[in-house]
Amino acid sequence: QVQLVESGGGLVQPGASLRLSCAVSGFTLDYQPIGWFRQAPGKEREGVSCIWSRDGSTFYADSLKGRFTISGDNAKNTVYLQINNLKPEDTAVYYCAAMTAGLGVSLLPVLYDDWGRGTQVTVSS
Repeated sequence: QVQLVESGGGLVQPGASLRLSCAVSGFTLDYQPIGWFRQAPGKEREGVSCIWSRDGSTFYADSLKGRFTISGDNAKNTVYLQINNLKPEDTAVYYCAAMTAGLGVSLLPVLYDDWGRGTQVTVSS
């Protein structure tokens, strides 16, 4: 059974950093691309970054390059999203998802089949 569980969110001040985790079970990281997405209140779900441990390929949303870093730990079967210099506009629920078809790194939510329940990130002073 495929399961993705996010953790690491919280309430932080602007300028702080967070590391989100996505613990994966049911398959190994080299089998499917894993993506991070976020959804702010009243907005559509937005792709943040994705990784495929099979070849180490990563992809980032153009608007978020520089502050976000995705990585994977195959031994722990966990994908991480490091977020630095957090801004109020980063406030959202962050989700990780797996792409069963293995089409490659992409930030199109429709390509992802299995989703976690999300972790809330709130950036406020």
